[in-house]
Amino acid sequence: MKIAVYGSGGREHALVSSFVSHGHQVTVFPGNPGIATMADISPGPFEEIEADLYVIGPEAPLVDGLADTLRARRKLVVGPGRDGAQLEGSKAWMKEILSSANIPTASFRTFTDPGAAVEYLNSYDGPYVIKTDGLAAGKGVLVTRDRDEAISDVTEKLSGKAFGLAGTTVVIEEAMEGHELSLLVLCDGSKGVALSPAQDFKRIYDDDKGPNTGGMGAFSPVPGVGEDLVSQILRDSVEPLIAEFRNRGIDYRGVLYAGLMLTINGPRIVEFNIRFGDPETQVVVPRIKNDLARILFEVASGEIRTRPEFISEAMVTVVLAADGYPLAPKSGAVITGAEAPLPDGVQVFHAGTRRSNSGELLVSGGRVLNVTAKGRDLKAARALAYRSLAAISFEKMQYRLDIALSACEQNDA
Repeated sequence: MKIAVYGSGGREHALVSSFVSHGHQVTVFPGNPGIATMADISPGPFEEIEADLYVIGPEAPLVDGLADTLRARRKLVVGPGRDGAQLEGSKAWMKEILSSANIPTASFRTFTDPGAAVEYLNSYDGPYVIKTDGLAAGKGVLVTRDRDEAISDVTEKLSGKAFGLAGTTVVIEEAMEGHELSLLVLCDGSKGVALSPAQDFKRIYDDDKGPNTGGMGAFSPVPGVGEDLVSQILRDSVEPLIAEFRNRGIDYRGVLYAGLMLTINGPRIVEFNIRFGDPETQVVVPRIKNDLARILFEVASGEIRTRPEFISEAMVTVVLAADGYPLAPKSGAVITGAEAPLPDGVQVFHAGTRRSNSGELLVSGGRVLNVTAKGRDLKAARALAYRSLAAISFEKMQYRLDIALSACEQNDA
């Protein structure tokens, strides 16, 4: 099968690696140096690539209607149209959808006026959860117990200084307590099929300190999360969402990323995204035994018939980030060791890299590389990932030391 993939990150590298391993011919736009070692890179435009299946990785082109453009040309596409993409394009719209479908989530208020938002923040004690309405590359959320910080954040966002038009509406939510979980679900317009649960790490520093990022690491499977819990999430959150979409005339064919909080009262939705998670994809997709591309073809065709099967081994990925990330990442540093031979069970997915005119591998984005390892269990996978990343370096490279650590300790208990 000929497959066209849109994107240039670690998520797309992981998808391409899976497709190629099953013998498919893959063309990618715009791609990256890692992807270029295993697939053709197209100069674009993406719509002009001839393929049997089109897979759109990032959220922005989906929100902009790329899937609609392709479907108007009678192409098979994995990814929602502009209508369904508003689930991630507007957090206020997402919360309204969840409320309408009676899906468990945090209570919330929506604001466009800074004065009204500040008055609301002054009406209760924290913690405060403030979310930018539009797309913010995973950096539009503040969780804080400090009221002054919350007021400063909401004022800056609503002024348009922080995220431009994307930030001129904010959602202020009830804080939820519990353990976070990521569940990727393939949707064919009428039903959802879950992939292996994962957990990611959103803060830049160890112990969940510092500002939010797009994700600093992930692991799969998740201890204590079995089929019963996944079935509950599908029943209470995913199936009602798909039904709500159908009631509104939205034919959602693509991936639903359910970000959940496992509370004492059960799973509650933190957010829904409209695409494969990043970095969750890097630990979920390599665990799929059968041909993911064939399943995605069924997604795009409107009827999933093949269930994904998973290996028993665990996967851990650690993100290597640029100096200054996430606030002001610096590009241009030379990367060494990323293209050396790898131990068995290790893959290095490229995210923010580019090739210099002289052939050197350079930092070109905030999240640079994803060192991903497979092991008989999480402890073995984690050890292999950290052992392998020690061979890679670039100036002021950042990474967390605690990816999957608590899960390993939980397994040892």
